[in-house]
Amino acid sequence: MNRRRMIAALAATGLLGAGWWLAAGSATPEPAPTTIAMAAPAVAPPGSAPAPAAGLGPRRVRDPAELAAQRALWQQRLQRAREVRDAYAAATRYPPESRPAAEHGDQLHPGRPVQETMPLRMPGAPARDGFQLRTSQDRIYLQGDEAVRLSVAAVDDAGQPLPLAVTRAIAHEAAQGQQRASRYGQVDVSFRDDGQNGDTQAGDGELTLRWQPATQGFAELDGLIRIELSLQSGEQAGYAYFDVIYTPAAPATWLPGAREAVQDGSLNLLLKLQVQQAGRYVISGRVDDANGKPFALVGFNDTLAAGTRELALPVFGKLLRDGQPAFPLTLRDVTGFLLHEDRFPDRALLAAREGKVYTTRAHVLAEFSSAEWQSEERSRYLTEYDKDVAQAEAQLRQLSEPATVAGP
Repeated sequence: MNRRRMIAALAATGLLGAGWWLAAGSATPEPAPTTIAMAAPAVAPPGSAPAPAAGLGPRRVRDPAELAAQRALWQQRLQRAREVRDAYAAATRYPPESRPAAEHGDQLHPGRPVQETMPLRMPGAPARDGFQLRTSQDRIYLQGDEAVRLSVAAVDDAGQPLPLAVTRAIAHEAAQGQQRASRYGQVDVSFRDDGQNGDTQAGDGELTLRWQPATQGFAELDGLIRIELSLQSGEQAGYAYFDVIYTPAAPATWLPGAREAVQDGSLNLLLKLQVQQAGRYVISGRVDDANGKPFALVGFNDTLAAGTRELALPVFGKLLRDGQPAFPLTLRDVTGFLLHEDRFPDRALLAAREGKVYTTRAHVLAEFSSAEWQSEERSRYLTEYDKDVAQAEAQLRQLSEPATVAGP
């Protein structure tokens, strides 16, 4: 993940993947960006096999060399049609809300800091050898009373620490397109290297800020906040910034407790929400096996009405049968948001449920179904892919019939 490219793209578009989150609620998995959903690998759309050569049809070919060339061509087309059909069937054998953990390695540990290394320099100035800047940010999205930990350090090209001073650091609302002037003034912030306020070790050269928007004058801001730093290492000046996207109030709150149920051949992990704002909610959770190995990324993507609601995070039956995890399973690190269409920020965050949320009882695999996931759209796509295969097979059969020599 590149934090700066991602945030810049969000601010420039005024959106944050709203279209993708809507697409993730459709019946067939679609490919996704970094953040957030459970999409299956992309495959070519139905009907994508090359069209027959003009005039081929059932005609007889005089020239054996031409006949052999056309057979080879259609054999290649048949192979491609079968590969496309089989790839789509394999990619969609599990539903989008219950995917193998291996497909989503970047989403398995949402609390891990985003770390980057870049040249230490002023904007527009050339980079100087021997000066690198290391930054770390433990979260991009903040909600309510949550705080973010930011740190900077200077190193040489060999990774050895260099002296670094933050000569000025400010936080302010970041401009977005042609928006109105900010109602929030600049706030001075202080990066420290004294083992306090989020700094892990005094005097190690890493300057740290633990920053809480709600207590720093941004309690009502719903949007993008930028923390800008002016830096100095010896005679080398530099600049850096961090962006956070802040939601002042949660649209729903988690209720205590969780439960499990084997339903329709799958293991559903059920959580409760008190929904204040109705709308489309996108929830994701991580499931580990009894040995602590990540097994699945599970999710919910649907509309919820206001009130007390129970939602299911399904561990799909065939995924369990294929993966054969060691039970019991543990649901951890549940995150989510209310999706806002056509605006920035495109989401109102829920408080994260960090760490272990629920541990299942021991199950035997025979409790779960081995059937592949089915939907109207998946069936329609497979039907079209089968037509492509059948067309190529028919052409090969015609080309394999004894050729007759046409009259003069």
